[in-house]
Amino acid sequence: MNLMLLNTLFSEVKTSGLHGRYITNSDIEKCLENLSKPKISTLGYSVEERPIYSLKFGNGPIKILLWSQMHGNESTSTKTLFDCFNVFETEHEISKQILEQCTLEVIPILNPDGAERYTRINANEVDLNRDAQDLSQPESKILRQAYIDFKPDYCFNLHGQRTIFSAGETNKVATLSFLSPAQDQERQLTANRKAAMVIIAQINELLQAEIPNGIGRYDDGFNLNCVGDTFQSFGVPTLLYEAGHYRNDYDREEVRRLMFIAVLKGLEVIVNGVHADAYKAYFDIPENAKCFYDIIIRNAKCRTMEGCVDIAIQYKEVLKQGKLEFIPIIEEISKLNSKFGHKEIEANQFLVEAIGESELNIGSEIDFVILKNERISLKP
Repeated sequence: MNLMLLNTLFSEVKTSGLHGRYITNSDIEKCLENLSKPKISTLGYSVEERPIYSLKFGNGPIKILLWSQMHGNESTSTKTLFDCFNVFETEHEISKQILEQCTLEVIPILNPDGAERYTRINANEVDLNRDAQDLSQPESKILRQAYIDFKPDYCFNLHGQRTIFSAGETNKVATLSFLSPAQDQERQLTANRKAAMVIIAQINELLQAEIPNGIGRYDDGFNLNCVGDTFQSFGVPTLLYEAGHYRNDYDREEVRRLMFIAVLKGLEVIVNGVHADAYKAYFDIPENAKCFYDIIIRNAKCRTMEGCVDIAIQYKEVLKQGKLEFIPIIEEISKLNSKFGHKEIEANQFLVEAIGESELNIGSEIDFVILKNERISLKP
């Protein structure tokens, strides 16, 4: 696989019926109707009795379990999966290579109630990624039963991350992040962890040409309540994928494309054989840091503060009448020399004011600011 091939393929197979960040069962059900090859089944039902779907592709000996939207507001990889499904519907060489060697079981939305509400948690306000031991929720039990019944050789745990993350303590946004989770408190480099590291390292190598220095690695602190750590502890190589931010891409359509490349590349590495002795390149990927805000207004004067300060704005994602809105919230007012904005506005020591009588206060919603008598929108 190479980037030119994968980018061309993406433009041919992208699922037109899925767009933006708010993706629910209703959206994917329309897309499921267009698929002919997979075996589609209902594994069970969520707290609010929404179906949790499974798709099986291929008949090869290598079994790979993939799931998305364990957190209902992390939908980018769900779009990616349907783009991959469209590849598997074709007779393309990539499709043949993967499906002859692999059997894939895919759960596109594990948390349909959270997806409907656009929340991380499920309808019982439980984070399913902290329920791997208690298995207190029907969605957690369904995933575990799928794992037991399918007996996967590899697991792809697909998530999305906030816009705050950087690849290292740098001004490079972590557009994608990965992790080979620990499986014990000592974070031993077991054979299955190394296998996951090898796959991630090869994904990183391919994508550096597309997003140079734009890939991060999560800290591998151990938490057995997390699904990835638990499945890793069972001895199965488990990869955490995190879809992050790309320049001016709040709908995450460019990130969707990059995740498409990352998922197919991960599958190709498995098909070609994972050589665990090549794991060390994984540690060349910088650890994620939190160096970004959505907007920083630099060198501003405020009526309530002396001297010049920087004003950090972070978007709050709010679902209103079925549409997702990005609400600008003042996150910090101070000197932010070690932080970066996805958008930066230079105030040049001029006064920055809110519309009307309100002051610039941390935690306040602020859609516009006045700078040099100009009204500047803070919406994406």
